[in-house]
Amino acid sequence: MPTVERPPDPGTALPFFVYGTLRPGEVNHGLFLRGRTASEEPATLPDAALYDGPGYPYALHRPGSAVVGELITAAPDAYGELLAALDVLEEYAGPGRPGNLYDRIAREALRPDGTTVRAWVYLASPPLARHLTQAGVEIPGGDWLRR
Repeated sequence: MPTVERPPDPGTALPFFVYGTLRPGEVNHGLFLRGRTASEEPATLPDAALYDGPGYPYALHRPGSAVVGELITAAPDAYGELLAALDVLEEYAGPGRPGNLYDRIAREALRPDGTTVRAWVYLASPPLARHLTQAGVEIPGGDWLRR
């Protein structure tokens, strides 16, 4: 797993990199993001691979691969509420918690113009990532919408 130089300051509102059911047109986009975003733009997550799960995908760290998705910037007045709601949706209870389905990690996302932006991304927790690399089904091209 890539190292993060420093955890983001708790007061820093990072955008979110989304790659599955939170993407525009998918069910959780309407339920969780509609009306709570300031901007949405295409992006990729370098050094990550995408695996099919039961009903939703899992991204995990893999050098040389990339995941396709969107960079979501929350509306300033919705950030705290959105962060909490996404943590619940992604079954993330905090750093290193054994019950996490996903871990929320600060990673660099890549915009189409080549610039990078630090964003939150939910990656498969380490036990799940190990299982997926051994027995999971990788989504070719790393794009949930083209699976």
